[in-house]
Amino acid sequence: MIIGYFRDFGVLRETRKEYWGIQIINFLDCTAYFGLLTIAAVFLSDDLGMSDRGAGYTITLFTSAVSLLLMFSGMATDWLGIRRSLNVVLGGQLVLRLAMLWVGLTPSLPHRGLLAGAIFFLMAPFIAGLQTIFQAGTNRYTSRKSRSAGFNLWYLFMNVGAAAAGFSIDIVRKVLHVGNVHIFTLGVAMAVLSLITAKLFIKSEDQLVAADEPPEEQEKDKKVVRKNPLKVWREMIREPALLRLAVLVALIVGVRAVYTYLYILMPKYWLRTIGPDAAFGTLNAINPIGIVIGLIFFIPFANRWPVFKMLVYGAMISSVALLPMALPWTIYGMSIQSAHYVMALLCMVLVTIGEVVWSPKLYEYTAAIAPKGQEGAYLGLSLIPWFLAKTLVSFLSGHLLERWSPEKVTINGVSVPLQQAMVAHQLDYWHRPEAMWLVLGAYALAGCIIAAFLEKWLTKGVVEHPATPKR
Repeated sequence: MIIGYFRDFGVLRETRKEYWGIQIINFLDCTAYFGLLTIAAVFLSDDLGMSDRGAGYTITLFTSAVSLLLMFSGMATDWLGIRRSLNVVLGGQLVLRLAMLWVGLTPSLPHRGLLAGAIFFLMAPFIAGLQTIFQAGTNRYTSRKSRSAGFNLWYLFMNVGAAAAGFSIDIVRKVLHVGNVHIFTLGVAMAVLSLITAKLFIKSEDQLVAADEPPEEQEKDKKVVRKNPLKVWREMIREPALLRLAVLVALIVGVRAVYTYLYILMPKYWLRTIGPDAAFGTLNAINPIGIVIGLIFFIPFANRWPVFKMLVYGAMISSVALLPMALPWTIYGMSIQSAHYVMALLCMVLVTIGEVVWSPKLYEYTAAIAPKGQEGAYLGLSLIPWFLAKTLVSFLSGHLLERWSPEKVTINGVSVPLQQAMVAHQLDYWHRPEAMWLVLGAYALAGCIIAAFLEKWLTKGVVEHPATPKR
């Protein structure tokens, strides 16, 4: 099975060096980006002195801007072209990462938190632009027969980069024993290497066409009349399918939020329950590593079950993933540090299994219910759960941490570290982090259960088609 999976990548032998240049930059940038995203809340609080709420608001502005700009960055890439867009985006990222490094290394600088927030916000268009370039470049530098394998490899490179980011954080913090700010030093190095790669590899922007590739077939019976965006939106509002999609989006926001917790809530939670030496970077690396392994084993079986059932039941697995952390740590029968490592491991394994099963099926379901000619608009709407989840979780993260997982708690008028109070059993369940995960998990699971009950209505008009590997 594994050999067969990788044998499918053999069609990529026909690709030019531009494709491989895009994938190298993909790996380098994902290493930098996921490292930045994972360390952001910790850096803003521990290094720049922001409160949990202040850090949450800053990340809200940053992640929401990235999500919104993803809807428009494709137009800029089409206008500038891949080579010029790549130079602009990578150059901008290099400058802004250097600026963040300067802020982090200059304690005497006034208003450092405000400056860091502004830099994060300015990063958003460059991050969104690079994601568009990756997809456009992967499409441009593969032929019709190698495109599926090309996008699969792009997704693998992205997850390998995300895993490398997690390990890099622990190398910086636990091996080199330097400050969190040096995650941005790594980002600077990745930006420089990416610019060099772009210069050496990206020479052409021509669409790759295989030598044995036949001309595009004219599918007259499936021809779609193109309409202007305003007319499409007017027609969408009158479509019953739009209401079904909106209901499903509302029901799975809590599940999509689970993946936001990995970067926004869990790093601080682990530092406060395990201790300042918690290997939270390695814990976060479990998810992308698991996705790579899961895709290899799961893709051959992915089309054996209906799309909607996989979507809902996979989402349930992701919701239940929070249960191990909702249980009192004492039931694990070990030290608080060991118990929380076990809880984290169980959570990451379950959330990864759920992601492999359900996440790609959301886009397949969306395409299945979309009326002909409106697939693009509907697929754009399928990004709404991710946007809402990142915005809501980022905004509420500081409040959640202060309520259930603060750095210190007050016991009999004395401020003590959270971990110390938990070990001494000075906090009841509803004032400990376990309660936070119970509430968040119950909210996510409730949406899945309601969606399962509404299956007949939510799948009305869905026509199952043989699935293709997801991008």
